[in-house]
Amino acid sequence: MRYLPKSPSERRQMLDVIGARSIDKLFSSIPAGLRRETPLDLPGPMSEAELIRYFRERAAETSVGYTSFLGAGVYNHLRSVVTDTILLRGEFLTSYTPYQAEISQGTLQAIFEFQTLMCQLTGQEVANASMWDGSTATTEAVLMAERLTRRTRVLVARSLHPEYRQVLATYARNLDLQIEEIGFTSSGQLDLQALSGSITGETAAVLVQSPNFFGVLEPVPRIAQIARAAEALTIVSIAEGVSLGSVRPPAEADIVALEAQSFGIPPSFGGPYAAVIATREKYVRQMPGRLAGQTTDAQGRRGFCLTLATREQHIRREKATSNICTNQALCALAATVYLCLLGKQGLREMAEQNLAKAHFALSELEKLPGVRRVFDGPVFNEFVVQFPRAVRLINAQLLRDKIIGPLPLGSHYPELTKCGLVCVTETTSREEIERLAYAVRETLAVPV
Repeated sequence: MRYLPKSPSERRQMLDVIGARSIDKLFSSIPAGLRRETPLDLPGPMSEAELIRYFRERAAETSVGYTSFLGAGVYNHLRSVVTDTILLRGEFLTSYTPYQAEISQGTLQAIFEFQTLMCQLTGQEVANASMWDGSTATTEAVLMAERLTRRTRVLVARSLHPEYRQVLATYARNLDLQIEEIGFTSSGQLDLQALSGSITGETAAVLVQSPNFFGVLEPVPRIAQIARAAEALTIVSIAEGVSLGSVRPPAEADIVALEAQSFGIPPSFGGPYAAVIATREKYVRQMPGRLAGQTTDAQGRRGFCLTLATREQHIRREKATSNICTNQALCALAATVYLCLLGKQGLREMAEQNLAKAHFALSELEKLPGVRRVFDGPVFNEFVVQFPRAVRLINAQLLRDKIIGPLPLGSHYPELTKCGLVCVTETTSREEIERLAYAVRETLAVPV
């Protein structure tokens, strides 16, 4: 009954209530070509103990003993069991959107603390909660800039995450948005000369990612200066939040779109995650999502409420700033607990470990024959190297050694064929980095 909560008699009763003679009749409106006619090939039946053992064995086949050097927008960081312990409390795990402030003070306070931490990290004045992930938050930041400037031309760095650019292109296809890409230089940074030549009085915003998709830090102050001269806004997208532990926050930006996955949220095969938009206070009316604010009740006690909510669920649809915002409070709570446990010094130490280990990995790979660093710009915990043969072939061999290798870049950037994006975090040990270098050396020594 734990896994099959409805007995045959209960199913029969439900079918009688809705007037269907059978399950087949219930789903008869679905075309026959889309319906499965044969049962799924599943093992069993199993007892509860056998079922638990089965799934543990399947999990061990895909996770135990592998070292990953993948990053590219999703990062593996150390997590404390305290985070999960708090998340699993019933008050948080079962709560949905906190409309009723009188019974949701804990949830609202968690959102308020999350917003405060995001402002401190990004150097901005206000931050929201409720964004889905980094890609949609970045696109929502562009739409926000369009509303603020009443312009429709957006200059986007080609070094922005390719999937972020795809999400933006999907939005732009049905909106009056003109997206133009600006290339990168040999440093891996945005081509400032091309930017200066492309920006005009019709430009709504300049969008960059820092650290960008290649792991290279962008010169945000200089980019913001160029944008400001044309009265355009500067949007900075951040996929690796831990970088803010050692990298100067993008305070010069007008809007920051931050993916918060690195803060206590595991990779989880792609989600769920949480993101944030942070901006200047004067732009808050055009910021999507919601703001939890601090107030006092009738007795003068500290309390929390939704101060600003610009979703179509709250206001007239034509005045809504977004309809993709949702309740990511549980993931936001994970980030809040994670950052509070680390503190300023802890986050700085974690960032310094990422930085040091990435540079050690880069130096070890550069010692290999035919392997070279591609971009000479400053990096955080990711970098691009070129190999003497296809990255996919190298990765196939690395996988046999239980190493998940770098991300091949050729499919996203044809000019970067045989190049791979390598990520190293504080979870990667020196021994694992040396094992990667040794395995790559052995792979390259084998004739193709």
